[in-house]
Amino acid sequence: MKRIALSLVVAVLAACSAQHQAVRNDVAATSGASAEYLASVEQWRSERAEKLRNPDGWLSFTGSGQVSEGESSIGSAAGNTIVVPKGPAKWGTLHLAGAALRFNAEKGSGVTIDGKPFDSAVLLTQLDKGGPTAIHAGKQRFYVVKTGDVYGWRFRDPESPALAAFNGVPHFPVDPSWRIEATWTAYPQPLKTDLVTSNGTTEAAEIPGEASFEHDGKRFTLKPIVEEGSTDLFFIIADRTSGKETYGGARFLYTDAPKDGRVVLDFNRAQNPPCALNGHVVCPTAPAGNRLPVRVEAGEKTYPLEH
Repeated sequence: MKRIALSLVVAVLAACSAQHQAVRNDVAATSGASAEYLASVEQWRSERAEKLRNPDGWLSFTGSGQVSEGESSIGSAAGNTIVVPKGPAKWGTLHLAGAALRFNAEKGSGVTIDGKPFDSAVLLTQLDKGGPTAIHAGKQRFYVVKTGDVYGWRFRDPESPALAAFNGVPHFPVDPSWRIEATWTAYPQPLKTDLVTSNGTTEAAEIPGEASFEHDGKRFTLKPIVEEGSTDLFFIIADRTSGKETYGGARFLYTDAPKDGRVVLDFNRAQNPPCALNGHVVCPTAPAGNRLPVRVEAGEKTYPLEH
């Protein structure tokens, strides 16, 4: 009986696999894309969804706000200066003076610093200074970041409702015409620029060159930045679907480093920025030069934040 049951399972799995391949072939024939290309996009989407399901990923944020100069009490009780979604009624007191942050734990709160118990005042490190130093209460954690000249706090919970409700990101059908091999022109020296973020602050960045391409007889140019420690190009883009079918601030497009004066722009892999997935995250918006005057009906669509 066990052998028969196993044979039935194998047969069902084989039939499902064959059916999935048949559907992929039909889609490929309709769109003009090869089955191999469709499979690669499907794999990219699957891997991206898996990352978003990570308990420590973007969907784990459940609280955020600004940190004011001076002293702020932190806790889940309503009377605190900074009210967090979970944990002890009072975690302790945060003190911001210039660029210095200090935290004093409330006696008996049970909070820890980076997972280790402490019973004295601790200097905290922000994200842009090699940190952040996280204050833990069970599985939840609180920390301070700095964007531009603004200090803010973040609260992460690996059991967040957004993580529990996540069921994938909507996207346009794959369109092979939006996989484009562009001409890459490197600048003699990277150009310095300031990116405007979703909370109105600015972040310094460098532009190493530009990618030029044609689509439907029109010519376009996009300028990427390079993130620290990476050789990939990072394009922050918008188009005429932005604010409609797609997130208004921007979509992100990562590409491999240019090779032989060419770079592949696969807009079917254009993705929502973190701030489009979670309102507690700050991210850069598309600069004016990267706002394409056409509809790019490829890649991810707007993610419903109420999920």
